[in-house]
Amino acid sequence: MLTVIRGAGDLATGVALRLWRAHIQVVMTEVERPTAIRRTVCFSQAIVHGETTVEGVRARRAESPVQALELLRDGVIPVLADPEAACLPALKPDAVVDAILAKKNLGTKITDAPVVVGVGPGFTAGVDCHAVVETMRGHYLGRALYEGSAQPNTGVPGLIGGFAGERVLRAPADGVFHQLLDIGAQVKIGDVAATVNGQPMVCTLDGVLRGILADGTPVFKGMKSGDIDPRCKIEHCYCASDKALAVGGGVLEAILDLSGVLA
Repeated sequence: MLTVIRGAGDLATGVALRLWRAHIQVVMTEVERPTAIRRTVCFSQAIVHGETTVEGVRARRAESPVQALELLRDGVIPVLADPEAACLPALKPDAVVDAILAKKNLGTKITDAPVVVGVGPGFTAGVDCHAVVETMRGHYLGRALYEGSAQPNTGVPGLIGGFAGERVLRAPADGVFHQLLDIGAQVKIGDVAATVNGQPMVCTLDGVLRGILADGTPVFKGMKSGDIDPRCKIEHCYCASDKALAVGGGVLEAILDLSGVLA
């Protein structure tokens, strides 16, 4: 079974890990210049560096659908710089998963594959996909929905270690991001993690810097640019989150169910 996953950020990577470990072949697509925060757990970094590894699973940049299939035969997840998913006619996947997390549908259609799954808000089961998987933390996280839509985006991050919005660091100005601290750094309130045009991006709580934009990334004021984990577990920086794996489990369930494997 072949699945194309649109997006290769941290949640999409959690989905890919779940499917790959269930022996489902995965091809991922991304933009040419990814803006992932949790770069240590994102297969999107294969676009940037040529290859990357998350939790022992290797991914490599592919330049064409043909090369993607060759990489699959080598036991490597291919990542294509193909934000429009133009590869679909050539790959003819059994399933398509839209895990871009844009909070809206950027072009995925229910006719893209025999099974189409939308991740998070912006999709309606039975309209533009066959199933939707809930991404909001709480009772319904990771649930596969075969009618209706996921809960709307609130704009407020979920609670981790008792903190929500404080966990997110945002660019202080428009300009080019200058990274000062690395992922995994122990930080305290008031520490400067980065600057934009000389303006500091200040840490808002104590913890571990779980994610930060790469140096040189163009940003706009208020853009999400960093993530602090108040639980202070450095190892969390290098493995998929509970949320990503929960969402991945819901996607796996939906694909197996809709393809008849669970019948």
